[in-house]
Amino acid sequence: MIELQPDEFPENTIEPKKKPTLVHFLVDLLETIFLAAVLFLGINAISARIRVDGQSMEPTLHTGEFVIVNKLAYKLGAPNTGDVIVFRFPRDPDQEYIKRVIGLPGDQVEISAGQVIINDHVLDEPYLAASPSYEANWVVPENSLFVLGDNRNNSSDSHSWGPVPMEHVIGKAVLVYWPPKNWGLIAHSSVAVAAP
Repeated sequence: MIELQPDEFPENTIEPKKKPTLVHFLVDLLETIFLAAVLFLGINAISARIRVDGQSMEPTLHTGEFVIVNKLAYKLGAPNTGDVIVFRFPRDPDQEYIKRVIGLPGDQVEISAGQVIINDHVLDEPYLAASPSYEANWVVPENSLFVLGDNRNNSSDSHSWGPVPMEHVIGKAVLVYWPPKNWGLIAHSSVAVAAP
């Protein structure tokens, strides 16, 4: 029988766990705060969150709903008729409004007999609460948008205060995320132009 000497046994290679120190805790905490700040700044660079306040976009959007806005949409592309956008109110840039794009730069917008007419073509707008009860016409200036609320007769919009300069546009409204029962994508109708 062969006997092993004590010095022939393999050494214990497992090191005992070190107790966490205050320094390690502070380093982990700072890493977590830094990562959270980077994520927060990154998310805010490409999106915004707004609360709908008022009835001007009913039946599409309702008071109290929270909406996510894509801030890159018009940096990477151009607005289209029918887009729902968020912008700083031209008369008070501290206020944010949400409306639907009706006219693009150079478009002739006419509202007559309850219909919206763009460049002599009537728009088919199934999202409206009611047809507009006012009449007027406008030409949309360069680098501007003509916007209207879906609740046409209860909306402060371009028909009363004029077009929105593109530099005031924050982005395209994408998603209702609160309250949960109203969660869903916002319909950006490609506004159909009916035959004249």
